Amino acid sequence: MHALNKVGLALGLWLLAIPVFAADLAILHNGFSVRHERRENLGTVTRLYLDNDTSSYVDIASDQIERFERDQSTPVAAVPLAVAAAPAAAKPQNLNDLINTISDRHHLDPDLVSSVIHAESGFNPRAISPKGARGLMQLMPQTASRLGVSNVFDPRANVEGGTRYLGELLERYNFDVVKALAAYNAGPGRVAQYRGVPPYYETQAYVAKIVRDFNRKKLAQRKAAAAMASQKKRIGQQPELVKQASNPNPVSPPAR
Repeated sequence: MHALNKVGLALGLWLLAIPVFAADLAILHNGFSVRHERRENLGTVTRLYLDNDTSSYVDIASDQIERFERDQSTPVAAVPLAVAAAPAAAKPQNLNDLINTISDRHHLDPDLVSSVIHAESGFNPRAISPKGARGLMQLMPQTASRLGVSNVFDPRANVEGGTRYLGELLERYNFDVVKALAAYNAGPGRVAQYRGVPPYYETQAYVAKIVRDFNRKKLAQRKAAAAMASQKKRIGQQPELVKQASNPNPVSPPAR
């Protein structure tokens, strides 16, 4: 019996490692759903491939996924989206390049914008929340309309509108990041009502998640910069070491 259990466990782990080739929905505990062509279990994270191109994927913590189910909706590819209709050469090289370009134009830190996208949609350009927010930065229809975003599923248009809106909120709250994030999630009216972060678990967790992710990125950058500086310092000392190595024997002082 124990041997059968071991075999069953090994088989189960092996099956989890096999990519699943199906148009499914990953239903997350926060209510979001991520459509994907196939998925791959990598232990603590599950990699969801958004299309047949293996370079387009998003990694989601496995414990954040409630279940998987078959996508019964009309495929998004059938919808005349600008991003789908554009030739492959017109697509940005990757989402990071897009975020960096747009953030620079609006004078915002791209790491902050990236952290907001991570919390809002998990980098899924087709994400739709239960409340109707859509796209990478989860723009509500009325907000998207005000920002001039006609196609919320176009990554460039969505990030452009969301970054602009985030910049407006930062200016509104004198660049108080916490209040701006709370307003992005719950609305400026709620922030004004409670004179700060509303006492909603969703909003408080949302703000904390973004701040934690943003700080993690900055800490990693500082460590990388320190390591680079240390390496440059060692490289700068190498000529002296080489000079010493070329004359390893100490020179005796002249005899008196």
